[in-house]
Amino acid sequence: MTQEPAALDPAQLGAYFALIEVSSLLRHQVEQQLREAGELSYVQFQLLARLGDAPAGSHRMTDLADGVVYSRSGLTYQAQLLEQRGLVTRAPSRDDERSTTVAITEAGRGVLAAVFPGHIALLQTLLFQPIGDDDTAALGDVLGRIRDHMRATPPRSAAPRRRRKS
Repeated sequence: MTQEPAALDPAQLGAYFALIEVSSLLRHQVEQQLREAGELSYVQFQLLARLGDAPAGSHRMTDLADGVVYSRSGLTYQAQLLEQRGLVTRAPSRDDERSTTVAITEAGRGVLAAVFPGHIALLQTLLFQPIGDDDTAALGDVLGRIRDHMRATPPRSAAPRRRRKS
């Protein structure tokens, strides 16, 4: 017989509800800002931001999907929309012909440049204004540990894809 997990204590329940509410409120505002400033969805922004931050400005699609925790087929669709706008290019990977590499274009960098000032201002106002530097460091530490714990057994969309042996 399987044992039911213990109920959450009031502090755990309060932390969980606060996290869910903060996440929902922040995401709603971020999505609105991204639409207005760059006609981007949240996932499209994540994709462009990761590409813009990459040293070569490119990533394999599977690595992007794993990083943004989005289905590979869904991310392919989002990359296609960005490609139609001229913000990214897609091409077969040089290292693995079965993989697709996505690269940010100058137009994509331009959209990021247009979006980032408002994005940063929004984060400063909503997320960081009510807390100090010590709380910011603590929040980053706590969320980083939780992320690392969750990545140890990720959902399929966030799990690194196993490479076939040739």
